[in-house]
Amino acid sequence: MTTRSGGDHHGNAAPWYPPQRRPHYGYGGGSASFRGCCCCIFLLLTFLALLALAVALVVVLVVKPRKPQFDLNQVSVQYLLVTPPTSPAAAPAGVPGAAYLSLNITLLFTAVNPNKVGIRYGATAFDVMYHGVPLGVAAVPGFEQPAHSTRLLQTRVIVDRFNVLQADAQDLVRDAAIRDSVELRITGDVGAKILVLGFSSPKVQVSVDCAIAISPRSQSLKYKQCGVDGLSV
Repeated sequence: MTTRSGGDHHGNAAPWYPPQRRPHYGYGGGSASFRGCCCCIFLLLTFLALLALAVALVVVLVVKPRKPQFDLNQVSVQYLLVTPPTSPAAAPAGVPGAAYLSLNITLLFTAVNPNKVGIRYGATAFDVMYHGVPLGVAAVPGFEQPAHSTRLLQTRVIVDRFNVLQADAQDLVRDAAIRDSVELRITGDVGAKILVLGFSSPKVQVSVDCAIAISPRSQSLKYKQCGVDGLSV
């Protein structure tokens, strides 16, 4: 009798399969892709910033922007009335009573654009003051001005019986009755932006400061003196 070992030599042995490996999910590829995307975005933003800077430099060299001019051209006096205290005895000892100031004036401003391109002005509010005390506001709305042009802007200031107290009241009564000259100060900031190809430049701000003197007797302007404090961006 012949004995067989090690399986059947005629093809009945069990088949052999290689050991199965579990799939491995790594994160290295996704991280590299994210870093590459961030790098591309950074390069794109840098390129756009450099392009905007180059365009701005070209515009400055070609346009050569100049500061606009904004001046108080004319003052028309409808009336200026100073009412002294009606009962000085009613005031405490050593303290002058109040005086009342009523005012109606028309201000005519001139805006000059010396540039080759247009300018957009923001709304402006000029303070009208007596001895540093605000009496009223001269409002000028925002507007756009074409290149190489001049525009006139008119606004009115109306003050109804403004109560000027103590020492300022004494000075106001003396200015009106004795000196016949009430000096007011008109001050404010005018903001403008230069327009180029639909884009606007950074804001340019011009500070305007004017002193005017009004005669209560003749109800007319005695003098006007204006200046520009400075230019800031």
